[in-house]
Amino acid sequence: MGPQEMVERALELSRNDGCVVLVDEGSTANLRFAGNTLTTNGVARSSQLTVISISGQSVGVVSRAAVREEQLADVVAAADAAAREARPADDARALVEGGDAAPHWGDEVRPTDIGVFEGFAPALGEAFAAAEAGGRKLYGFAEHSLTSTFLGTSAGLRLRHDQPTGRLELNAKSGDLKRSAWTGVSTQDFTDVDVAALGSSLAQRLEWAKTRVDLPAGRYETLLPPSAVADLMIYMFWSSGARDALDGRSVFAKPGGGTRVGEQLATLPVSLSSDPAAAGITCAPFVTAHASGRESSVFDNGLPLGPTDWIKDGRLEALMQTRYSAELSKLPVTPGIDNLIMSGPSGGASLPDMIASTRRGLLLTCLWYIREVDPQTLLLTGLTRDGVYLVENGEVVGEVNNFRFNESPVDLLGRITEVGAGEQTLPREWSDYFQRTVMPPVRVPDFNMSTVSQAS
Repeated sequence: MGPQEMVERALELSRNDGCVVLVDEGSTANLRFAGNTLTTNGVARSSQLTVISISGQSVGVVSRAAVREEQLADVVAAADAAAREARPADDARALVEGGDAAPHWGDEVRPTDIGVFEGFAPALGEAFAAAEAGGRKLYGFAEHSLTSTFLGTSAGLRLRHDQPTGRLELNAKSGDLKRSAWTGVSTQDFTDVDVAALGSSLAQRLEWAKTRVDLPAGRYETLLPPSAVADLMIYMFWSSGARDALDGRSVFAKPGGGTRVGEQLATLPVSLSSDPAAAGITCAPFVTAHASGRESSVFDNGLPLGPTDWIKDGRLEALMQTRYSAELSKLPVTPGIDNLIMSGPSGGASLPDMIASTRRGLLLTCLWYIREVDPQTLLLTGLTRDGVYLVENGEVVGEVNNFRFNESPVDLLGRITEVGAGEQTLPREWSDYFQRTVMPPVRVPDFNMSTVSQAS
């Protein structure tokens, strides 16, 4: 049974007042390597069925993997029963109505396969040879996935989205394994990945690390590359739910009640936005909610998504909203979107140019083990990893020790003194969950390195 037929059959089987069916057909291909040698490669496929049954204002959700045709009726019956037994849902709303099916609704699902690396693999082999000749070792993986999501409802919606997602993570180590450097990229199809340039960047960082400089904890002028900026902005985005703000549970709660929408968060014209059609980071142009939560509602499945400004010219414009929370907040409906774009004034400098204009400061590679300390201020803590470098008079003069940091990305927005040119990047900490970002490097005059870390 194909995914389209499964959607139609599940809708027919439901005996309640309404029904939403989601089928996710997934496939992955990967290459893994260590010590300049390919170690494994493989492909996998998956299928997930989610049935959302509605009885009055109550909802029941049942999700199962690899459902066979003879099991479908039992899954739908379980969702129907769960809905009849559930309490009325606060977010209950009329289902989004639909008309004609998406133009490619009936097309065959074409999974990804190892052929996606056809042009990339030879370049990776050349990078292995260059690293070997230079006394370096490359470790890491390349992974590509393709998920086709089919959404059908008893209100007539028939929507489909095919989402390609790829990432490459490279870690270079010196021959004695005492020095390490990381880089990573996000891609849709691996045709735009310049492996040679990535390898050269790693080689340069290992050269920088030949000189070691120990520094104490403190506040330092710091250059954060796009990957590190992405990790901080993603956490802020995840924390920007309107309901939490209305309930006084987040940094976006207004003292005395309400939200901080409309408040100026940054003096520089910094903007944070999402757009399902953004080049290179396209994502689903409609809501796909497998369960209801504080920032999502199964009743909103199929709502169209478009360009959304979360922060514009430093001003908080919107928080993540369902139709239910929008009625509470009296703000527009602005559901979450699966990509994130940060920008500053036009004509931003490149990271090398920002290094060249630095009298004395730190250059980070990436952040990891990020955890929340205080939701009221969105204070985060975490560690630096795979290279913190000292910049003096426009040049990198050596590698310094790792640090634990304590920073709030919201507070950070108000202290940024320079925003560079945006580029598609891979967040290292959150790349398992959120990969589609365009971020700039930024300069912070007083980034808080709270303690020295022994991590290496």
